[in-house]
Amino acid sequence: MEFLIEHTWDGLPVSHEPVSIGLRPDNAGLLMEIRAPFFNDPPAPPGEPGKPFGGLWDYEVVEAFFLSDRSEQYLEVELCPHGQYLLLLLSGRRKALKEQLPLEFEVTRMETRWEGKALLPWSYFPPCTDKFNAFAIHGSGEERKYEALYPVPPHQVQEGQEPDFHRLEFFKDLNLKELTGEDWKQPESDIWKSLTK
Repeated sequence: MEFLIEHTWDGLPVSHEPVSIGLRPDNAGLLMEIRAPFFNDPPAPPGEPGKPFGGLWDYEVVEAFFLSDRSEQYLEVELCPHGQYLLLLLSGRRKALKEQLPLEFEVTRMETRWEGKALLPWSYFPPCTDKFNAFAIHGSGEERKYEALYPVPPHQVQEGQEPDFHRLEFFKDLNLKELTGEDWKQPESDIWKSLTK
C-alpha cells in the first residue's frame, strides 16, 4: 500500500516531488518505507542518529498517525532523514501516554533524496486501528512547509488558522486487512493494555 503526500496541510498542491509512504506487513509489525526529497532544512537535530529525539517535529520530518477512531487512541511516528525518530502513544487529541519508544529505523540519504525504513511493532498500534493520516514538514522560519496526505478541506480552513496534525476528524480509513489478509486479527498489545487499565 502506497500513499503520496501531494498537498499542503490546507489543501494546496506541493511544489516538489511528493513524499511517498509505503506500508507492508511483516510478522513482527508494519514496515513503513519512506521515499522523500531531502531539503536539509532545518539542519540535523542535535540528537544521536538511531535514537529517539524529543521535539523532532521542529525539524525536517515525515510523520504517520495510526488511529483507533472508536477510542481516539493513536500511534504517532516521526522519522527524520538524519536518523532520529520519535514515537508517541496518545489517548485523546494530543494527550501522550508514552513516548520515546524504541524503533528499528534505517536511513539512506543522498544529496537531494532520502529513504527510510522503520519496523513498527504490532504492540505499538492501538486496539482496532482503522484510521490514518501522514504528514511531512521541512523549511525554516517563514519558509516552513507543512504537508498532509489528508489535508483540512479548503472550505474548512479559517483565516489565521495554524497547521494542526492532531485534527483526528480529517483522518481517513485504513483497513489493515488489505495488507495482511482477511483472516488476520490485530495482535493484542500488552503496552496499550498496561496504559489503559
